[in-house]
Amino acid sequence: MKAHAISKPIMQIREAVAKLDFDAHKERTPKIVLKRLIAIFSDVSDTRSQKSIDYPIGYILLIAFFAIMSGAETWTEMELFGNEYKAKLNGILPQFKKLAIPSHDTFRRVFGIINSNELQRVTANFLVHEISRLKEVLGLNIGNKECRHLCLDGKEQNGTGRKYGTDQKVSNLQTLHCYDVSNGIVLASVPIDAKTNEVPVAQELLKTMQLKNTVVTFDAMNTQKKTVAVIHEGKGHYVGGLKGNHSLFNSTSELICEYIYFDTTKKKANHYLQIVEKAHNRIETRRYYLTKNVKWFADLDKWAGLKAFICYETETEDLVSGKRTLERRYYISSLTDIALCADAIRSHWGIENQLHWHLDVSFSEDDNTTMDVNAFNNLSILNKMALSLLKLVRSIHKVGIKTIRKKFAWNFIEQLTKILSVFDEEQIYEALNFR
Repeated sequence: MKAHAISKPIMQIREAVAKLDFDAHKERTPKIVLKRLIAIFSDVSDTRSQKSIDYPIGYILLIAFFAIMSGAETWTEMELFGNEYKAKLNGILPQFKKLAIPSHDTFRRVFGIINSNELQRVTANFLVHEISRLKEVLGLNIGNKECRHLCLDGKEQNGTGRKYGTDQKVSNLQTLHCYDVSNGIVLASVPIDAKTNEVPVAQELLKTMQLKNTVVTFDAMNTQKKTVAVIHEGKGHYVGGLKGNHSLFNSTSELICEYIYFDTTKKKANHYLQIVEKAHNRIETRRYYLTKNVKWFADLDKWAGLKAFICYETETEDLVSGKRTLERRYYISSLTDIALCADAIRSHWGIENQLHWHLDVSFSEDDNTTMDVNAFNNLSILNKMALSLLKLVRSIHKVGIKTIRKKFAWNFIEQLTKILSVFDEEQIYEALNFR
């Protein structure tokens, strides 16, 4: 694959959505989109005894999801939300009109038994399908020379390391994310306990992914021969980080530096890229150096598809204090396009702001006191689904994610109508004056 750019349809969609003129007072709640949402939650397997079920699993998940969109962060808040909006929910969910609102214990118990892999699958599929529909109706076509970007990155849930009534030490839950940077969707969330190595889990996860025309980025922990082999066999490309203590980098660091700087001096147009940005009283200069001269590397045949070494250099200057800092990171890659590699590296580090920061700050996951790991993981999956949808309409609201959730709480039906209208083909056509 001769790739020239990482596609960013999510950015195009946000720009297009910002131009749509939706008036939630005049528009009807899109029943077709709502039915699709109900269907995906109802598709989750229910392992409870069917004779003693008071609330269908799809109903529980739907109420929980609406509550999360409105700012709920605990099981009790889900129950309070449902009771507060029961009358309005009856208006848009007549099929559930006869049902009461589940108690907080029911929410907690059901979230604890749901298969996380299933919930992740149905929510990711919903987002993928809805975004595909949106791209089509908005006329956003992706060029043949563009590729997708997947990011493998772990996150520690700082509030999960507790076990009441005992002095036993409990490690915080670690979650491995496979994040589709191009579309702004978490495709997989895999809990990693203290006794599990993240590396083989990541390798098995990659085997399940469609990797053709895809760039996969990961940190030094996952820069392993088997990992890059899986990606190469799947016809994908990779950019993997290195650290000073990495076995590959430790023995060859001086040679890598020598070849990188020698090549970029000779052929800057193809091997060197510099980007300068000024913001918040700080100037940041990012330099990318790439060498395709890898034949000297003794273990070249053991690293599938390896074609380049990259140095990423970040220099910052504080315009107030005058303080300067310089940091260098090194990477291996199956790509030789310096602009594409630079985009992948920069976007990989952006996952901290685009995903992890929002989960901690906008959804307060670090403050969550749920000790049931499975329940917490399922709650986090719904948080990530809500985050993806809220980001799509952020350009309409022009405020932060946390504030949009407050707007949902203040006027739930109006805000729900607005966000569902974004996925309703007929109403989009009307908003664009196609009719």
